Amino acid sequence: MTPTLADANTGNWQTARRWEGMLSKAYRVRLTSFWDGGDDDVMVALHARRSAVSVAKWRALRPTAPLIVVLTGTDLYRDIESDASAQASLAAADRLIVLNQLGAESLPKGLISRTRVVLQSCSARKTLPKTHRHLRALMVGHLRAEKSPQTYFEASRMLLGCGDILFDHIGAALDPALGSQASSLMADNPSYRWLGGLANAATRQRIQTAHVLVHPSRMEGGAHAVIEAVRSGTPVLASRIDGNVGLLGESYDGYFPLGDAPALANLLQRLRNEPTMLDHLQRQCEERASLFDPTRESAALHSLIGEMLETPRPLTFRDAP
Repeated sequence: MTPTLADANTGNWQTARRWEGMLSKAYRVRLTSFWDGGDDDVMVALHARRSAVSVAKWRALRPTAPLIVVLTGTDLYRDIESDASAQASLAAADRLIVLNQLGAESLPKGLISRTRVVLQSCSARKTLPKTHRHLRALMVGHLRAEKSPQTYFEASRMLLGCGDILFDHIGAALDPALGSQASSLMADNPSYRWLGGLANAATRQRIQTAHVLVHPSRMEGGAHAVIEAVRSGTPVLASRIDGNVGLLGESYDGYFPLGDAPALANLLQRLRNEPTMLDHLQRQCEERASLFDPTRESAALHSLIGEMLETPRPLTFRDAP
């Protein structure tokens, strides 16, 4: 079950689709945005709050059938603290999945034994040589408050006079006000380009050709854009939040404080002026790249389903509306 299907092109949909491919050789898998009954033997529900209605229905009609709830960034770092429906999903679940290595630290201690870490994955891409004429930064994230695009906006304004630092931004305007800000910024700042929402193939190509991915997010379960950058040999500058540290590691040297545009601008200037720093971050990312190999993600999923079922049976992925 996943809260959005293909037409939304969200992270939940991409996760559900990828997991369907990994599990379908052993199980019959169906994707749905709302569980309305059926003979499914286990539910994997993405997003505790947004899947809460289907989770409750599953538990009411299938009280002993296995239920796995996958926790997103908004679940872990906002909703489970105060939202009753998200809390009910946690209580109903037989297993919880977190998508970064620090995710379980945000859960009540009584739930940790039920929690498994499944790091997401993507294919590897060749590390491309980059021009020395400029530094091209790239942010991949829809325009919504959780992604903190204002931090990226402000850093680009602070570096307006640095014509050799370029800012590209991929993401749809889920918040129209932020879309208006991006449009205005692009008109005023020739170094900033808002490219709108792009297909995954085009996005991956731009990640591959950028000098650095900037990920200033306020909350993340396990950002796929960061994983795609690491698997493409592209260094990352990221806000120091658990969702990013849980992917890149405590000792990574490319963090800046959440919402701190001056710190981000300073790091970008250093990358432009100190090529050895860019090389250092790239090597640190290369050391993490194997964690996001598809074979590891697939093995983690099959191991978890194996805990739930003794023989192959139908699976349902719930994607909340």
